[in-house]
Amino acid sequence: MGGFDLDTMLQELQEQMGEKLKVDADDFFTFLKPEPNELPQLMQTLRARYGFNHLANLCSVDYGEEFELVYHLYSIPDNRKIAVKTRVRRSLAELPSIMQIYPTADWQEREVYDLMGIK
Repeated sequence: MGGFDLDTMLQELQEQMGEKLKVDADDFFTFLKPEPNELPQLMQTLRARYGFNHLANLCSVDYGEEFELVYHLYSIPDNRKIAVKTRVRRSLAELPSIMQIYPTADWQEREVYDLMGIK
């Protein structure tokens, strides 16, 4: 979807996902915050419908009882960026893989597992 409007995209995603998606922003990024089990569907939608064709990086943050995973996505043709954040409890440190959607997630997911133990 070339030249999409960010506000329209956010509204469509909110309508599609409802309470399962929170949206936040700072001076640099708009943050989409899905429930962990909604991550693959959101990532697929961002890639297929909105053209976010590049996962630049995946990192994890240790907040004690929870881990936060942060995915930085870019739409190279549209010069757009967005970040996706999701949290999992330390005791349930497992998330669905997005490697089938973004092949660059392969080694990044392994790094998150090696460093934080998140499956």
